[in-house]
Amino acid sequence: MQVSRRMFVKLGSGAIVATALGFDVTKSYAQAKGLKTARTTETRSTCPYCSVSCGVIIHTLGDKAKNVTPQVIHVEGDPDHPINRGTLCPKGSSLYHDILNERRLLKPQVRRPGSDHWEDIHWDQAIDEVARHIKKTRDEHFTAVDAQGRTVNRCESIAWNGGCTDTNEFNYLAVKAMRSLGVCYIENQARV
Repeated sequence: MQVSRRMFVKLGSGAIVATALGFDVTKSYAQAKGLKTARTTETRSTCPYCSVSCGVIIHTLGDKAKNVTPQVIHVEGDPDHPINRGTLCPKGSSLYHDILNERRLLKPQVRRPGSDHWEDIHWDQAIDEVARHIKKTRDEHFTAVDAQGRTVNRCESIAWNGGCTDTNEFNYLAVKAMRSLGVCYIENQARV
């Protein structure tokens, strides 16, 4: 059936009249939303994008069996969260699409010097390589004594930047680790 402009206006007017005569569309919308998230597990989390740290609810579908991977089917703002009270910015609203993006990286990758492509590596190898590079950089650039002969014990060639989803406990341990390496430049995205 071809819907003309005139027919579209008639159908739209009919819907408005039906609403005015008492047809309650909010119940239909609530039922439709309830069907989508009826059998899901709610997991509260924090939006990873900025330092506001808005609360989100991630709805996953799965029976928590041993070999079943839960599937994310819906992400929404947490109405009980004191910061955002259920609202999300456009980036937070698109979190669902970032979780289910087929281009999302799920394992570490490295691009070797002179190479034109990225290669997948194992987590243990990635941690070993990062540790080796940190040790090499610290050994080459560590300053024990400044020009006036004062003990400074610092490494100005390494910097640390934390994220808004890091807990206070994680940030405490990270700062302790960075200070033990002599790192001077320590920042957290939540302060930006």
